[in-house]
Amino acid sequence: MIDSLWIVDVVARETLLFAGVGLFLGGIDDLLVDLIFIAHRIRRGGQSPLSLATLPPPRRSGPIAVFVAAWDEVAVISPMLSAALDRYEHDNYRIYVGLYPNDPGTIDAAKRVADHDPRVRLVIGSRNGPTTKADCLNTLWHALRLDDAREGRNSKAIVLHDAEDVVHAHELHVFDSLIDRYEVVQLPVLPLVNRGARLVSGHYADEFAESHAKQIVVRTALGAAMPLAGTGCAISPAMLAKIAQARNGDPFDASSLTEDYELGIRLAEIGARGIFARVAVDGAGTVVTVRAYFPGTMAESIRQKTRWMTGIALAGWDRTGWARPYALTDHWMRMRDRRAPLAVLILAVAYLAIPVWGVSLILHGVLGEAMPYTDCANPLAAGMLIINTALLGWRLAIRMLFTGRSYGLREAIWSLPRFFVGNLVSLVAAPRAVLRYIGMLRGATPVWDKTRHEFPDLLPVAAPPSCTASDSVDPHDPDIVTAWAG
Repeated sequence: MIDSLWIVDVVARETLLFAGVGLFLGGIDDLLVDLIFIAHRIRRGGQSPLSLATLPPPRRSGPIAVFVAAWDEVAVISPMLSAALDRYEHDNYRIYVGLYPNDPGTIDAAKRVADHDPRVRLVIGSRNGPTTKADCLNTLWHALRLDDAREGRNSKAIVLHDAEDVVHAHELHVFDSLIDRYEVVQLPVLPLVNRGARLVSGHYADEFAESHAKQIVVRTALGAAMPLAGTGCAISPAMLAKIAQARNGDPFDASSLTEDYELGIRLAEIGARGIFARVAVDGAGTVVTVRAYFPGTMAESIRQKTRWMTGIALAGWDRTGWARPYALTDHWMRMRDRRAPLAVLILAVAYLAIPVWGVSLILHGVLGEAMPYTDCANPLAAGMLIINTALLGWRLAIRMLFTGRSYGLREAIWSLPRFFVGNLVSLVAAPRAVLRYIGMLRGATPVWDKTRHEFPDLLPVAAPPSCTASDSVDPHDPDIVTAWAG
């Protein structure tokens, strides 16, 4: 029994030490980002934010092409296209929908909209699906080039959207203005919270509220490359053509699982100027954003996080490498992008250490043995525990703050249990991502492992009494109001 107790003590001590050091380093890494953000906000405190009223007028005119890649999207493609046509307040755009010949349901659904509006252009590829989203986008790129050549025009911008997106009425005005001054424009993405799956779908809202209001702001302020979200972004066709010239005519890498992330990195490497545009709609704090439902079940969320982790942290490391030798901030941000598998390992060890430590305490109490953690290492362990607890408290407070800014107090409170739901999703997704990456190293063909999508009911819903101006809710914007419905 004494030997077994000794083994339990060793496991408890080593797991606590490993997890403590790992959590400390990760916490300090996150804290540095927070401090830089705070300093950036203080430094820019006197500057007026971008707003629709202050956007400079476009320098030149030209049509805007909106790319929507669609595989097995029969449930959402028709309402998405109808909503976009109804909401867009711009007079010169065309929506290109990428389809597959073996997906008749999605084709028929998209055709019902295209038959009544010439601004919707259906493009059916030559290969059966699913391939990859990037491959579908390449099909749209070639269709646009042919249309431009045939009609004697030059498209001004290419906008990327997903088939489940709720577009903002003013986003094309933002792109029309800023694409003259930047080659890449990314809008914030603000997921909708599915009230029937608040814990799972809501953790995306928490993550994006923090990522697209703080992390990308810090990233661009430091001059690091800005990865794209794959939706709500506009790209200069000239820049895409430059990339396509080096890829046998295809600007999107069809072998990539996360073409959006890699495209943002690649555009920065060839000198494209990018901006993360938080454009205010009014004085109440509402901004031009992209809204969409994210997965609402654990299984769907794990699938999505597996793809993200595989494409960014594992395969993406191989594919994008590191930045220029002395671009230290870019190295730091890419390291943060790739830390997810290691962070999950540390988290798993931490969750293991807690019950093992408890078993050790119980066994020592039953046997009447003194705890062995009385040497000089004990103060260090105690200090690490205190620091990590403080860092966790800070992290949860920051998460609540940014969720509250975008969604209000109720969702800010919900962000606390959702923090641990997100950890659970990552714990399951990480080993799946490693296995998938090993399969890719062995030659497995990447395919579009997409999740099931839903499109929100855009009927206007009255905002709840607790909603205030600081919650950034516009009662005249149906997609914003839907986020508060119920």
